[in-house]
Amino acid sequence: MSDAFVLQPRTFAGFDPKSVLPGFEHVRRFWDPAQEVVTVKILPGEYYVSVQEEMISTVLGSCVSACVRDARRRIGGMNHFMLPEPTGERDSWSSTIGRAARYGNDAMEQLINAILKAGGKRDDLEVKIFGGGRVLATMTDIGQRNIAFVQRYIATEKLKLCAADVGDIYPRQVQFFPVSGKVRVRQMRSMHDQSLADREKRYLKRLADDPIKGEVELF
Repeated sequence: MSDAFVLQPRTFAGFDPKSVLPGFEHVRRFWDPAQEVVTVKILPGEYYVSVQEEMISTVLGSCVSACVRDARRRIGGMNHFMLPEPTGERDSWSSTIGRAARYGNDAMEQLINAILKAGGKRDDLEVKIFGGGRVLATMTDIGQRNIAFVQRYIATEKLKLCAADVGDIYPRQVQFFPVSGKVRVRQMRSMHDQSLADREKRYLKRLADDPIKGEVELF
């Protein structure tokens, strides 16, 4: 591909576009005046890894996000997944193309692999998990399934769990600073965010209606 068609990261004060990791050049960034930092927002099925002073932000309902960081080398990232694991066998197409980070097992593997590729070491990884609220009261408790999955994954992979804020019935806003490892969490107790619940229902329907095509397009 010609360099003329490569999306270039937007320039901000204190932010070095040359330090953006390969594969994340397309990600949209904006300046958060309250935190005075460049911010990246991720949605369900997405993940992001950084090696510089940025904030990764997301809003969680029944979804779960894991913030994973190599504390020694200050490389970290966050994912956002809606379902713990795919059901049924993986077909040859999805095995070849790879699956979006919509499922917890893939979301964790892709995030960790991206951190290792950036120079992180598995033995130095720390994990913080958030979300899994029961915001879809009329449906199966997807949040609890997500929590059980990520806890099991961390134990099986012998990763270090440093913090967790999971469960309950409230949506959460999560802000992760990958260089410092700091996480800010705000439970949205002032409202049961109906728009968030509706978004999650639409996302679930999308996964059910278009499982293969949706996986590719989520990027």
